This record gives sequence, structure tokens and C-alpha cells, in this order.
Amino acid sequence: MPANQLDQLKQFTKVVADSGDFDSIKDFKPQDATTNPSLILKAAGMPGYTHLIDQAVKDAGAKASVSETIDRLLVLFGTEILKIVPGRVSTEVDARLSFDRDGSIAKARELIALYEKSGIARERVLIKLASTWEGIKAAEQLQKEKINCNLTLLFSFPQAVACAEAKVRLISPFVGRILDWYKKSTGHDYAPADDPGVQSVGRIYAYYKQFGHATEVMGASFRTKGEVLELAGCDLLTISPALLGELAASTEPVVRKLDPAAAAKMKAERVTFDEKSFRWALNEDQMATEKLSDGIRVFAADVLKLEQVVRQKRG
Repeated sequence: MPANQLDQLKQFTKVVADSGDFDSIKDFKPQDATTNPSLILKAAGMPGYTHLIDQAVKDAGAKASVSETIDRLLVLFGTEILKIVPGRVSTEVDARLSFDRDGSIAKARELIALYEKSGIARERVLIKLASTWEGIKAAEQLQKEKINCNLTLLFSFPQAVACAEAKVRLISPFVGRILDWYKKSTGHDYAPADDPGVQSVGRIYAYYKQFGHATEVMGASFRTKGEVLELAGCDLLTISPALLGELAASTEPVVRKLDPAAAAKMKAERVTFDEKSFRWALNEDQMATEKLSDGIRVFAADVLKLEQVVRQKRG
């Protein structure tokens, strides 16, 4: 019996589960798992996870702030996920700190301290930060402390270059949200190979390989299976349970589209960004500016909803 597409994909790409649902993660046996406030909020609303909220409230204690209790909850989810996956889990810093370098650094240290107190080595955790200038600079400092970072809400080439120059461990370019913007803006549908999000990740991947950047590229936020398959060969791909299911249900052949050796031979001009040029380049990219702003607001709103869930539990 031929291998399904998910197993084929795993031969040359590290597959990551984009979920906070333990059962889904168990089903597809990914290497790593990523979470964000929206995924944790969704999981926290499921009956099977109520005990984790209760545990977070208990562990934090009556004198703890709601924010401290949320940190406990995020780490509890991450710790449980790490019992399932052999690799790493990504845990996100509060999106309201997206423009606060020092605040982001402090929050990341607190999350790592909680993980280490739970017996989890920092090597198994990726701290997620928004790809703002402040988020990238926070990650640059954290990496020096051996706190590995996953820069999320990444929609543009300048963001990717700045992350690589900061020696960030991993980036998560958002394929589907880029496509969403272009479909709404142009009114056109795009074949997977012509998908602007797919093309963006391909460009970043080739640039990193050509110039020897060690930062890992993890395509994220997929809308269709076709998008995923067009990025087969990317360092990592974080995929929703629904799309993991589609891949597992098909035995059509998977062709590797991204290859480090081929990418290293491509010709590109090396660029660099300081704060002023970064902000200008991002401002000039309407899609990236809008989607970064939208993403921060959505994640921040879901943190507020999660705080309300915790407040109700605390009574």
C-alpha cells in the first residue's frame, strides 16, 4: 500500500501540528506543535480541558494576577503537549507586548522559568513573538540567553531578513493570511503555485539558504492542502488538524518543491535593515502592514477572552 501524503511529506519536511487539542496531535504524530492565544482559547472551551484551567488557578494561588494565571495555563498546555510530541512546543508571549521589547523579554523569561520549574528544558520550548521591530530585537536578546524564539505574524521579506540577522531560531511566515489579503484585494483566485503566500515563503527559504542563515523557516497559516504541498521541502510546516487529515487520507505522490542545494544556487542580492529602513520597508508593504496589525489585534482580543475565562474560574 503506498504511503499517504502526510508520511511522504515527513520524509523531507518536519511536520508540526498547529493545534492546542491533544487528541488531534496524538492522531498525526507530528515532530513539534505550535499554539497561539486563539488555539488555546478554543481548546480551553472544550470540556476535556477544564481541568487545566482549574489546575492553573490552583497553582497560581489566590494572590496571583490574572496574567500570572494565564502564564501557568499556557505552560500547562505546553507541558502536556510535550508529553505527546518528541520535539518542541511554541508558546506565545502576550500580543499586547508586541511593541514592548523589554516587556517581551521579561515575559519570555517568566514563561521559560515556569517550564523549567516543571522539568522542561528550555531547548524544548520556542517563545513566540510578533515580528515587529521590538519583537525581533527582544528575540535577539533572548537568543543570547539560549531562549529559542519563533517569530510569528510574519508577512514580508524585510521581517524575514531582520529575523535572520537577529539570529532568531525560527520564523513562521503566514501563507494563508497573505492569500486572504490578495484574494480580497484583487478579487482573484490563485492556483497553489501562484499563491502569493507560497511565493513569499519560497523567496525567504531561498534567501536563507543562499546566504547561510541558520534561522529555520516554518510555513504557517495554510488555507488548502495545495498550499502545503507547494512548500514540500520547507524546513518545517505547521499544519491544522483538518489539513493533516486531508494529507493522511490521500496517497497521491508528493513532489519536493523546496530544496536547500537548489536554493543555495539561486541569485539574490543581500540586503540588511536597521530600524528606520525596516519600518519604512514594512510601511511600504500594505499587505504586511495590515495583516501584522490585524493579527496582533486578534491575538490580543483572544488573550482578553482567555483572561475572562480565568476570572470566572477564580470566582
